[in-house]
Amino acid sequence: MLVDGGSSVAKKFGISSLVIGLTVVAFGTSAPELVVNIMAWFSQNTDLAISNILWSNISNIFLILWVTSLVYPIAMPKSTVKKEIPFLIFVWLVLFWLLYDGILSRWDSIILLIFFAFFLYYTFTIAKVPKTLGEKLEERKEIKWVAEISNTKSFIFIILWLTWLLLWGKLIVDSAVAIAQGFWLPMSFIWVTIVAIWTSLPELAASLVAAFKKQTDMAIWGIVGSNIFNILWILGVTWFIYPLEWYQGMNIDLVVSFLASIFIFLAAFTIKKSFLTRVEGGILFLLYCSYIWYLVVNVL
Repeated sequence: MLVDGGSSVAKKFGISSLVIGLTVVAFGTSAPELVVNIMAWFSQNTDLAISNILWSNISNIFLILWVTSLVYPIAMPKSTVKKEIPFLIFVWLVLFWLLYDGILSRWDSIILLIFFAFFLYYTFTIAKVPKTLGEKLEERKEIKWVAEISNTKSFIFIILWLTWLLLWGKLIVDSAVAIAQGFWLPMSFIWVTIVAIWTSLPELAASLVAAFKKQTDMAIWGIVGSNIFNILWILGVTWFIYPLEWYQGMNIDLVVSFLASIFIFLAAFTIKKSFLTRVEGGILFLLYCSYIWYLVVNVL
């Protein structure tokens, strides 16, 4: 509902599919992580907020891109390879730097939010760059996937979506706690598997819709944008609202999340340039399964 409503409004203002993917779609698919983090605070599980973001990003790349590549090879535009993906890698390096001293202060969250503001400025700046006639025609072709919805219906979609999201966020946190207690499983294990996958389902839905319409460049824009939103916006906001506890056990999740971003960057230069092929998608899935198995062996 949010993606259809927001994208329809954006299209009417002549906003490009790149900007829609990096902002509207990314915000819509990242909002569950924000709600889950806030609900975790109410449930006094604040130490799991970072794990939620790290594992959501891992699921986005390893799992969502694999499933999407099975439907159709994922196009990776040059601008994305040269700008957006390197920016995602840079964001991870910033997070490494902020976590180096092991202290998560509100000043650190402000730094993340400043970079987020810069990212928004960048996306809306490229939307205003003058285009040639050929580029305009190509862009008009690109955004055919956006539904034509009236402004009133778009507004209703967004309100209904926000209401549903709040209820769903409360349910998923309560359910995760109940599963952990009922099966005597570590809460962290439930969080990095069930919760992370569930919060990544919006990315899966958006990516599959793009893949079936052979607009797979939207899939990579949505995933990259969502991961940037997760780190800069979701972590920045939740970090600012309440202190997040950092423990050494999350270091490996942090490294794996960073390496996942490196992988999709390198994938643009291997096998089939500017595409994430089914073979590369299969490698992502094998890596994902291997890491899940590592967690099962070492956590349970």
